Amino acid sequence: MERRRFLLALAAGLAGAAVARGPAAPEPPAPVAAPAPPPPAPARAAPRRPLPPTGVVEGLPGHGNALALTIDDGTSTEVVAAFATFAAESGTRLTFFPNGRYRSWSDNAALLRPLVESGQVALGNHTWSHPDLRTLDDREVADEIGRNRDFLRTVFGVRDSPFFRPPFGFRDERIDRIAADQGHPTVVLWDGTLADSRVLTAEELMAAARQWCTAQRIVVGHANHATVTTVYGELLALIAERGLRTVTLADVWATPAQRLRGSVAAGRARTS
Repeated sequence: MERRRFLLALAAGLAGAAVARGPAAPEPPAPVAAPAPPPPAPARAAPRRPLPPTGVVEGLPGHGNALALTIDDGTSTEVVAAFATFAAESGTRLTFFPNGRYRSWSDNAALLRPLVESGQVALGNHTWSHPDLRTLDDREVADEIGRNRDFLRTVFGVRDSPFFRPPFGFRDERIDRIAADQGHPTVVLWDGTLADSRVLTAEELMAAARQWCTAQRIVVGHANHATVTTVYGELLALIAERGLRTVTLADVWATPAQRLRGSVAAGRARTS
């Protein structure tokens, strides 16, 4: 109940602030101290799978009760901060696909990095500035992906994320190949959405959540508009009601370094 009251209070405060500000872009908040380390991650119900050979995923494999909430973009510093606080307080596992051009990610690095280091939050590449990659030549596509890859390494220490999400979901074999060359061989699309790439009411967003937050789905949302920050309590209630278990993409698919560590550990076990 204490956690639920916290989330509802957080949502109410953010909603009130959004109304008071109107539609203008929010000012970056004062630097926030890093939170206490997040609670220990729960044990996964299934072992990680190897990365899919096709290179493109649209949903979670197999049968189970997993739900992958994936959050794109990050145009709002305040919404990114709210997502980080929500994750830290609730234990919800999230995968973010940042665009490094938005200062929201650097502004909130102190909040997010402990979550990334613990594995509760995973990160993937969504390009630096969110263009339609089909309109760019090979060098420009590589620059967009490579610049964002380097940003994730510098700001969050991420050196082993195979996951790439093309802006708008627009891709072709050329883009897939360049993404793989830049270190991201797994293209992640989605089979569910919070529909919040545009401004929604809370009722509209929750209607999308009720439609798409079901077992074994990859659901896409956005860290752009304040509405999502007003319904965290309702989202948690929906997840609990349906018996879902939030996972990151790195919980489901083993990264190359994870598989190498597993192989080394197995080899040591055989020789011990």
